[in-house]
Amino acid sequence: MAKSPNDQCIDYVELTVADVERSKAFYGSSFGWTFKDYGPTYCEFRDGRLTGGFTQGSQPTAGGPLVVLYADDLAGAKRRVEAAGGRIAKPPFDFPGGQRFHFLDPDGYELAVWSKT
Repeated sequence: MAKSPNDQCIDYVELTVADVERSKAFYGSSFGWTFKDYGPTYCEFRDGRLTGGFTQGSQPTAGGPLVVLYADDLAGAKRRVEAAGGRIAKPPFDFPGGQRFHFLDPDGYELAVWSKT
């Protein structure tokens, strides 16, 4: 059987959120993501490369794997996250390969943004 191109790659990320509309507003404003609604408690997001979903129905829980986004302009991404209501969990810091910062979204999920700068 032939291997598919997405075999063993991250294919979808799903986050349980308290409010789908609030999450759409946050990620749309911060990163320009687009959305496709599948009813009042589920939507799919697309960041231009990866798709995932926001779902309601159970209590959001922080933790789990760290989802890392890339930004050409790290300072601009940080400003947009803060303007959209995100909280900076770790200010920008150097690491091998670039810089990154961590933030908490409105449901308390910690994500990171990195850049080669």
